[in-house]
Amino acid sequence: MKNQYTNQIFWVFGSIWVPKDSRTAFGFTVLMIFLLIFTPFSETKAQTRKYFGHFNSLQSYFNPALTGYEGSVVRGLVRNQWTGFEGAPQTYFMNVEIDPMEIKAGEDAALLGNTAAGLQLIHDTFGPIRQTELLLSYGARVRISKSTNLRLGLAANYTNARLDGNNLTTEQANDPTVNVFLNQFADMRVMDFNAGLAITHQNYYFAYGLQNIARGRLYQGDAFIKERPFVNVLQTGFKQTMSSNFSVLTNIMYRIQDDLPYNLEFNIKLMAMDKFWLGVGHRVNYANSYHFGFLMNNIRFGYAYEIPVSKSYLIPNPTHEFMVSFFLFRKGGVNSEAGTLIW
Repeated sequence: MKNQYTNQIFWVFGSIWVPKDSRTAFGFTVLMIFLLIFTPFSETKAQTRKYFGHFNSLQSYFNPALTGYEGSVVRGLVRNQWTGFEGAPQTYFMNVEIDPMEIKAGEDAALLGNTAAGLQLIHDTFGPIRQTELLLSYGARVRISKSTNLRLGLAANYTNARLDGNNLTTEQANDPTVNVFLNQFADMRVMDFNAGLAITHQNYYFAYGLQNIARGRLYQGDAFIKERPFVNVLQTGFKQTMSSNFSVLTNIMYRIQDDLPYNLEFNIKLMAMDKFWLGVGHRVNYANSYHFGFLMNNIRFGYAYEIPVSKSYLIPNPTHEFMVSFFLFRKGGVNSEAGTLIW
């Protein structure tokens, strides 16, 4: 969730290419991992950023175009970072996504639907700050082939942040930036916007999103956070069926942020009989994670255990993350013919 870095990257995409089949998409995904890992970077100032081990299940938080990609769902997530450390970050996430066509058309919703809406609530505590985000997202999609959709999305983000000055510490005596908030509470309310586009299929997706478009300039209250950084988010995933009982799922997320270095993370899961999965993940220069989960009718449960790597210079305590999803209207479980969208 929160991390400190000393590097920054600037990366430019010349074009977006859509593969014609699953194998080509898999090759493109592998190539993307290679290119991102070996992209050069340079020095910059450290800041903060939200992290989730189950980033692949929170797609619409990073890109509103992916609202409703997995259908109508209610999802909850709890993340306890650096367990056992006083004041360590904690995150509570809940969202509801509704695809109206699932109510009307049932199993044909993935092909016939063209809109979806979502509501997301995220509550963070880290050190002296308590932050609550409320996002309203809307996604529209257009079929560009029998099984492929082009998606566009917008989201409004309202954030309420509260600073407890009683818990502030400073490395510099009489620091004017910190002293103004010492021994008192400060509140800040920010309105911002996200946008994105995506190309989705049952076996792969490519998405590009923008966060904090207004850069936090629409605010009320005490400005203890001077500006929200502009963020570019690229996401991709691929599902490869190995046999009737096993499949491999790969997810990648890459973020470029104005005041931070690049963020690259990915996970790979082995799904058995469309019921259980085991996986591993890596956040470059930050952490390794280990995943398992299961599916039971329309319910999905996932757990991630995360350990910081030595290069991250962070507290070496582990992180626990629990995620539960309930699919509302899909008949035949989450693996119905409407789409096997287990990422």
